[in-house]
Amino acid sequence: MASPVQQPLPSGGGKRKGRAQYAPAKRARRGDGGGPRQLEPGLQGILITCNMNERKCVEEAYSLLNEYGDDLFGPETFADKDQPPSGSEGEDDDVEAALKKEVGDIKASTEMRLRRFQSVDSGANNVVFIRTLGIEPEKLVHHILQDMYKTKKKKTRVILRMLPISGTCKAFLEDMKKYAETFLEPWFKAPNKGTFQIIYKSRNNSHMNRDEVIKELAGIVGTLNSENKVDLTNPQYTVVVEIIKAVCCLSVVEDYMLFRKYNLQEVVKTAKELPQPHPEQAARAQDGQEAKLASANGSNQDDPTEGKSNEQVEPENGVELGPTQPSSQTPEGKEEAATPELAGQVTAGSESNENDLS
Repeated sequence: MASPVQQPLPSGGGKRKGRAQYAPAKRARRGDGGGPRQLEPGLQGILITCNMNERKCVEEAYSLLNEYGDDLFGPETFADKDQPPSGSEGEDDDVEAALKKEVGDIKASTEMRLRRFQSVDSGANNVVFIRTLGIEPEKLVHHILQDMYKTKKKKTRVILRMLPISGTCKAFLEDMKKYAETFLEPWFKAPNKGTFQIIYKSRNNSHMNRDEVIKELAGIVGTLNSENKVDLTNPQYTVVVEIIKAVCCLSVVEDYMLFRKYNLQEVVKTAKELPQPHPEQAARAQDGQEAKLASANGSNQDDPTEGKSNEQVEPENGVELGPTQPSSQTPEGKEEAATPELAGQVTAGSESNENDLS
């Protein structure tokens, strides 16, 4: 009986590589040049949500951000790699001076490799965080949405929402309160003032309480200036609170309702493409409107209090116009101001104010 053929052992004594041996190659593939590799306190950037395809989302984000970043802030500049190192050659004889020069060269090369936009691990599925360097993320994202809103030109396929993050801190209530007291001053501290709402979203975090966070942040805004008022229909500012694991991301954005909760897929839609009521329901609503207008006209001929009769007709009309919900969503938004899906939902009333905001 023939003996089984023995397979030749691989080079290196047949030992498998340890996990540590793969780390340098993994870091090289990431290409983050010594920058932060995950979301952490102290960063600025852009939080992007997508639909299952994070790799494609990062590619689209780089393309979109570089396009508008060059337009708004100018082309990205890099240090000259061929630039001779500082210091005279005579110092090479001095060990201490040579060591300092080598450390300086390493720091300079690391800074040179840091890009204006760099993807880091967000800590949540279907969420991408792009760290920004040397730019204002809220200004850039607003510029992108404003252009897409005007041109109605779709430029992404997998990116859903794009939220600028102006600051990050630890996701603990005391840390958030201390950080927010200074962070919110540029928008809400006297003499600055404005109407606002607070949008809260938490991912992979169970120790934070939504109501407590909103109560504390709203109290801070009121303390900075008593003239700051809550407006859940068309606020001037929207305070965005995004918590991922132990990191709290904060930003204050404008035109949140106008730009469809900063959703790149929705902001390019025309009025015809927005969700419409069912044809049968719309027909019933139209019939109800016509009958009500006819009865209102007949009653107005004999009744001089035209405004009062109209006010009494409105609640009845609201039941028949359920699909469009021009007024029924407003009280719900006030009741659940902190829920992103409800507070950020575009109502019929807010759509009618879009021309005033543009």
